Parts: sequence; structure tokens; C-alpha cells
Amino acid sequence: MTIDVRPAAEFDDVRTMVGPKRPDAESCWCLSYRVPGAVNRELRGPARGEYVRALMAQGPPGVLAYDGDEVVGWAGIHPRSDTSFATARKIPHVDDLDVWSLWCVRVRPGHRKQGITGRLIAGAVEYARDQGAPAVEAYPVDNQGAKVDLTMAYVGTRVMFERAGFEKAADTDSVLSGFPRVLMRLRLS
Repeated sequence: MTIDVRPAAEFDDVRTMVGPKRPDAESCWCLSYRVPGAVNRELRGPARGEYVRALMAQGPPGVLAYDGDEVVGWAGIHPRSDTSFATARKIPHVDDLDVWSLWCVRVRPGHRKQGITGRLIAGAVEYARDQGAPAVEAYPVDNQGAKVDLTMAYVGTRVMFERAGFEKAADTDSVLSGFPRVLMRLRLS
């Protein structure tokens, strides 16, 4: 298996990874951290996908992993200043660097436990580096080896990011699925 990670430029592939199974569903599209809370709450059904399509016209909203021609993974990454992490009360700012936030890592069922997550993180970091980011932050749970509910596993785990070279930069006041979240950072310059 050869995994290729590249900027998310194909809307249909983004839809495969983060869109709902039903077009009228009120689900993610990986927008909850990417847009202001009020906008996120207002977007309903197909409007969510159309919003993502408009965001993609401004540039890739993350990276996609491919096994050949098949999309198998997604990582949401963008400058923190354009995300809800810019104003989050529960996730601190360590300093004034114009860091990029990596908030979601997702691998399709049937492709998990094959090392794709590590490739997605590396690909997201490389994309941010190519765009001039001085550092990348992630906000995973510190589950200390305990099982994380699959619906909340999208933020990743502390150990997952440590394996990718990130270091813990701060504790947060955020808790997800009963686990504290930590701020992990990888300096790029």
C-alpha cells in the first residue's frame, strides 16, 4: 500500500471523508472549528456542503490521503487565525506565533490500523510548512492509553502526535469524551 497525502482540492473526495451519508443530515463537514459558532449553527443540510465548496475556492481546507485513486483519509488544517481556536476560551495561546491548527484526523473504515493516520499528520505538517507556517498545533485528548469513543477520536490522541514529533506545549481546560485535551506543538522553523 502506497499512501499519497496531498492538499484537499477535490470536493467529491472531501465529501467522501467528512460529508454525511444523507445530504439533508446536520452533520460535520469538519466545519465546527473552521467557522464561527453562529455560522456553524445556522448551516443546515446541503448548505453545509456548499459552504465547504466555497471555502475550497479560497484554498484547500486540509489534506486528503489516497491509496491509489481511492480517498482513505482526511486531516483538517488551517491557520489558527481563521479557526475558532483563535478565540477559544478553553484552549490557550502559547505565544503570538501565527501557528496552524490541526484539529481533525479521520481514516475511513476498512483502512484503519494501517499507518494512515501518521501519514496524514505528516502530510498536514508538510502542507503547513509549504504555506510558511512557523509551527503546527493540535489539540488531542490525553487518554493515557484508554479507549476513545470512535465518534470523538477525530481529535487524535497525545501519543499519536508525540509519534509525529509534536511536544506538549500546554494543558487546556477542554475535555472531550471524558478525557482532558492538551495543546501539542511542532515547530517548523
